[in-house]
Amino acid sequence: MKDPTKDIIEETEVVEDFDFSRDFKMLGLRIAYFRKEKGWTQEELAHRMNMRTSTIGAIEAPNMNKKISLTTLFKFSRILNVSPSRLLDFD
Repeated sequence: MKDPTKDIIEETEVVEDFDFSRDFKMLGLRIAYFRKEKGWTQEELAHRMNMRTSTIGAIEAPNMNKKISLTTLFKFSRILNVSPSRLLDFD
């Protein structure tokens, strides 16, 4: 079976810079949602993530554009017991 992504990759124009600010904001809102669903404060999540509370606040704030690494995304996923795909489901 032919890989359907191959055509997309070959047809896609190379773009120098992508703007992912909306995506990082949505990710922060998803993290906040799942944190609140567990009944945790930002301080509690920060402790579990071994991060500063201010960092969690910056990630969750809809008016901020705090980028996180893939490693941090996976860590949030494990701590919140939610698959990475659910954290990235913005629909």
